[in-house]
Amino acid sequence: MALIELVDLRKSYDGEVVLDEFSLSIRENEFITLLGPSGCGKTTTLRILGGFTVPDSGKVLFQGEDITNLAPNKRNINTVFQKYALFPHMNIAENIAFGLKISGKSQSYINDKIKYALALVNLKGYEQRSIDSLSGGQQQRIAIARAIVNEPKVLLLDEPLGALDLKLRQEMQYELMRLKNELGITFLYVTHDQEEALTMSDKVVVMNRGYIQQVGTPEQIYNEPENAFVADFIGDSNIADGIMLEDYYVEICGRVFKCIDAGFGKNRPVDVVIRPEDIVIGRPGEGILDGVVTSTVFIGMHYEMCIEAGGFEWVAQNTVRHPEGEHVSISVIPDNIQIMNKPQSEDEEAISLEEVLGEEGEQG
Repeated sequence: MALIELVDLRKSYDGEVVLDEFSLSIRENEFITLLGPSGCGKTTTLRILGGFTVPDSGKVLFQGEDITNLAPNKRNINTVFQKYALFPHMNIAENIAFGLKISGKSQSYINDKIKYALALVNLKGYEQRSIDSLSGGQQQRIAIARAIVNEPKVLLLDEPLGALDLKLRQEMQYELMRLKNELGITFLYVTHDQEEALTMSDKVVVMNRGYIQQVGTPEQIYNEPENAFVADFIGDSNIADGIMLEDYYVEICGRVFKCIDAGFGKNRPVDVVIRPEDIVIGRPGEGILDGVVTSTVFIGMHYEMCIEAGGFEWVAQNTVRHPEGEHVSISVIPDNIQIMNKPQSEDEEAISLEEVLGEEGEQG
């Protein structure tokens, strides 16, 4: 049975729809990440679940009970915001104890909870420190400690790592995973960072313009994208036009590639997704398409190369450097070719990442 059910949520601001018929089930002790570009509705979803925003229509069910109009402080749900919302005039212990004091807990209970929470976030002994004396990462840990002392069944996190540098952000990702496993709390995490989503989540919900594009494990989202938007947003992808000639054979750039997909019919236009790391580079004539390297960039663990072949510019990643101007061939093993239906209408058509990121005005 689901712990949380979001049922047909709809929300608009000034006539602009931010969420439309949004439904999602969340099971107990899951780490769920809402992932998408600015304006996709992920923060609005989190605020509705936390009780800070009331939907225009739809329901929020918690353990089968309708809490759509229940005040935030009446829900067994706590939120950690991106800016942490810590009180600078209070020390660490007072910040952590704030919610417990409002709940009327005894001082001995509060003291025990403060020590317990600080130990969990690896800040034991910090009770008397001021907020201003802490680093960004430490402040983030205090915000989490303040949330978990209330023993919520659900912890909402609204891009809490956005202000941290790369190394600290990676460290905190593992800390959040550890806390989730130790505490048995359900986490709902909001981010636009694909690496965060793939690293931490049990389940990823990819959103765009108020709609869910795909729900699945990180492996499913990355390896089996359901449409061009998901393929484009999650990692790097080559998305080419293709013709599904028959089961297990697809034509790309005028050449026939073997694949493992079936059931698309014969001679049907399709979208073909191939990840850059799955392109095999060989000598001219060795692969399926011959081409020329148009650019090569070293990006740490591998080289990223653009290859003009068959009238399409392919992005390939390889540990072997192929210099600009070199003639090469490319091929792909069948398992690494993903076939998708082309959208049948404008409503189904995936919006390009460039268009989405170019828009202003995030409501959620």
